[in-house]
Amino acid sequence: MSGGLPGETGHPVPASVRAAAAWSWRVLLILGVIGVVVLLLAVSKVLWVPVVVALLLTVLLTPLVNALQQRLRFPRGAAAATAVVLLLVVVAGLVTVAGRQIIDGFEDLWSQTQAGFTELLDSLADGPLQLDREELDGYLTQAGDQLRANGSTLVSGAVSATVTVGHVLAGALVALFTTLFFLKDGALIWAWLVRLVPAPSRLRVHEAGRRGLVTLAAFTRTQILVALIDAVGIGLGALILGLPLAVPLAVLVFLASFIPFVGAIATGAIAVLVALVDQGPTTALIMLAIVLAVQQIESHVLQPLLLGHAVSLHPVAVLLSVTAGSLAAGIVGALFAVPFVATLNTVVLHLHGRDKFPQLGTDPEGLHRWLRHLDGEPGATPPVVSEEETE
Repeated sequence: MSGGLPGETGHPVPASVRAAAAWSWRVLLILGVIGVVVLLLAVSKVLWVPVVVALLLTVLLTPLVNALQQRLRFPRGAAAATAVVLLLVVVAGLVTVAGRQIIDGFEDLWSQTQAGFTELLDSLADGPLQLDREELDGYLTQAGDQLRANGSTLVSGAVSATVTVGHVLAGALVALFTTLFFLKDGALIWAWLVRLVPAPSRLRVHEAGRRGLVTLAAFTRTQILVALIDAVGIGLGALILGLPLAVPLAVLVFLASFIPFVGAIATGAIAVLVALVDQGPTTALIMLAIVLAVQQIESHVLQPLLLGHAVSLHPVAVLLSVTAGSLAAGIVGALFAVPFVATLNTVVLHLHGRDKFPQLGTDPEGLHRWLRHLDGEPGATPPVVSEEETE
């Protein structure tokens, strides 16, 4: 008797139950694999985070490297090294100019935020809501007791902070060296990876990778521009209102803007609390209006206009991506979740026949030249990277 047919009769288990069971073990297997991947990502952050940072820096610096190579006739290695050195010079200059003010300002910003929180509690107790002040004080006392009870945990965390700083420094060095070699030999590394794929699928994988790289570059550059506009808008608002710590607040907004939803809400709340404690409720309401206006312009004008269809993700997908990334790797996972999902979306769509970048066309000859160059065939020269992939 043949089994498994939806319409067969006489089988002791109904066809619907057998179909549900077949789906169930497959779903459980997929969830198990995803769980293992998430666990591996969580325990190997020291390894993959510098590589991801290097990839993001590579897509930012590639146009500069190509310009140095094609217009100024720099060798590829010299152009990559020049781009990395210029990056270090720019970062060092920014830290030198604004670093001390930002560091001192963040300390004052934290004090202002705490004072604003206390004033907010006073408003809740004495304002129209007339909440029980003793009950609020009881919650604060309970939180303080819990904090003191976990003092040993805090001390051990402070001790482990030195290890974390060491990991950050080591990761920064790894990211810089990886960026240098991605800029110099990135196409060659990609050709080596493509060669691991069966020959009939190499061109499709290569074209999907090209489009994924364009998506990643578009997202990274646009997100930096949007974060800068957010920081300038809220920072100028704070400066016009005469609030202190405008520069540290703008820097905080810039950094937090890379985390969708959560970063904007947190930094907006801090800006309003600073306005509340410094100049009172009226200024706080004006600051709240400024924050909401900047975020609305970002959400409804900048993001759709600048990103377009290149990284089109539904807001639900963005929110779920950030949540899953934070669960897998904390703040780092939240930062990298959206560009990862956007790039993966472009790659999967292309592999299923939907090309989001038809203007790129196909480049089988370029892939074959890279593969021949990788194999060291005489006279095989690597192709020039197209302008569409760097702009």
